[in-house]
Amino acid sequence: MVPIVGMALIIVYSMLVLKIDPHIPIVISTILAGFMALKVGCTWSEISIGMIESVYRAVEALIIVMIVGMLIGSWVLAGSVPAMIYYGLELISPRFFLPTGCILCAIVSVATGSAWTSGGTIGVALMGIGTGLGINPALTAGMVISGAYFGDKISPLSDSTNVAAAAAETDLYLHVRSMMYTTVPSFIIALLLYLIIGLRYQASSIDLENIKLIKNALSSSFLISPWLLIPPIVVLVTAIKRIPAIPSLLLATIVGGIFAMFFQNVAFVDVLNVLQNGYVGNTNVPIVDKLLTRGGVNGMLWTISLIIFALCFGGILEKAKFTEVILERIVKHIHSVGSLVATTIATGILCDFVLTDQYLANIIPGRMYYKVYDDMGLERYYLSRTLEDGGSLWSPMFPWNGCGAYQSATLGVSSFSYFPYAFLSLINPIVSIFMAYMGIAVFRKKIKEKGIEVIEVSNISELDKIREKDKSD
Repeated sequence: MVPIVGMALIIVYSMLVLKIDPHIPIVISTILAGFMALKVGCTWSEISIGMIESVYRAVEALIIVMIVGMLIGSWVLAGSVPAMIYYGLELISPRFFLPTGCILCAIVSVATGSAWTSGGTIGVALMGIGTGLGINPALTAGMVISGAYFGDKISPLSDSTNVAAAAAETDLYLHVRSMMYTTVPSFIIALLLYLIIGLRYQASSIDLENIKLIKNALSSSFLISPWLLIPPIVVLVTAIKRIPAIPSLLLATIVGGIFAMFFQNVAFVDVLNVLQNGYVGNTNVPIVDKLLTRGGVNGMLWTISLIIFALCFGGILEKAKFTEVILERIVKHIHSVGSLVATTIATGILCDFVLTDQYLANIIPGRMYYKVYDDMGLERYYLSRTLEDGGSLWSPMFPWNGCGAYQSATLGVSSFSYFPYAFLSLINPIVSIFMAYMGIAVFRKKIKEKGIEVIEVSNISELDKIREKDKSD
């Protein structure tokens, strides 16, 4: 427990009291974890391998982060992001902005199988629209997170969805179908909450002068045209064609660069500069410049370095088997389906917090608890559903987790700020645990062979008694 408790204390004190970035606190936590690993018998070679293997698993994700930085820069330079903001301010009603935006993010995530793509494309535009409408940026970011991770969670194209199904060794589509029982009701509740909050934003209460100022700044700095919506469409089309994320995002970035030269009369060297350093707003309107100043490879290096440090910490804990030992102790206290589901979800959230990796938050509880689910006669897709109810949905909630670091950098709002507004992530675990205790949508294995007596048990203690009786007989 020393590395885990130590990390929690170091990070909370550093970020909330000292008000510093999480990088160095995580490095200190990693050093502490390394010392404890040495103390329990690991060699430096094993510790080093643990860190390298952890980072290696995330190399593709780190490449995607850099490409998304280039994509955002090229889309702003091309006028695609300004066009989405401009048309959004004209078409979206302030009262229905939050539920509408949430649904749009969900659609993009389902189509692309990626909450990262949704956040880095439509999410960026929605942040600008929300600012123009006078809506709290943290609330808008929470809405984007809810929509993006709903779509990511139920999309068969999603990496996390496939990882959860693989960790539980179950069929992908049975897994997706199972998630509908908890995820759809949670999403509906989240939409209702966004609707209720949005109804407070009456048209008369919106600063129309502010909207006019933003639109004038955008139209005077960029050529605004419906043709500029083609780059986002490219992402959707490539997703439907099931083109992998890296070539898909690179293609959208190239299209954005070409559109920048064609529509905005930008020189080729300026396109390359923005891909590297990001776009810097120069409209002389501070609120608009803040919206547009983003993107580029350099703009993502803060996020990439944080993810690498966090993965090193998680890699040490995994290699030294600290997490595994803790989870084995927890398993002994599980006695019902409700407590099993609650423990699985809590473990996924803990792994998001400690191991800082969304995939590990699905894989480790999946491999630790599958025997318990089997012993209680539960289907493996019930396990995979529960893994995602915790591990997947809470991955963007911590700033040192790879997902949290990415979304925070992309949306321009800290994870702690949007945390209370990411309603889907907060509601889904509660719905899942409640349904488990109530016996709703609990999928049990059905034994159809003739001549086999089927006994349904309510907890593991009862099962152990039956086994002992069988042994004595």
